[in-house]
Amino acid sequence: MNIYESALTPEVLARLIALSEDWAREDSCRGYRANTEEDVRGNRVFLAEEDGAVIGYLFGHMETAKDASSVMPEGTPYFEAEELYVVPERRSRGVGAALFRCAEAAVAPEAEFLLLSTATKNSRAILHFYLDELGMTFWSARLFKRLGGAERQ
Repeated sequence: MNIYESALTPEVLARLIALSEDWAREDSCRGYRANTEEDVRGNRVFLAEEDGAVIGYLFGHMETAKDASSVMPEGTPYFEAEELYVVPERRSRGVGAALFRCAEAAVAPEAEFLLLSTATKNSRAILHFYLDELGMTFWSARLFKRLGGAERQ
């Protein structure tokens, strides 16, 4: 397996969009839709390849905290990971962790934090992955419970 940061060539962009279309069909994340070129442009891209085929990706971008918060002071540089995806047949085999660690090492010289949000339907597995396997810190959550209330259209 080869994990590396990649330039966003037309070929890489097409592969990322195709993988995101596969991901959308999985229906594993709440509200996920396939990417367009505009979603990917301007991001740093990290790829996992095996036998010449892309089997996973992570992309994101640098940001600067606009306001002080309980997480970080105003002006803090951080990397916002937008997406981390691994093809289903290669999950739970260290590909996602390797992509994360590659991105983490690449952005560490310029970012004080790496942040991400997740909307997976398998919250227990994803929390185990990010907290236990990758050493991230749980900071906040927004939880939902559907109520019977008003009639839905």
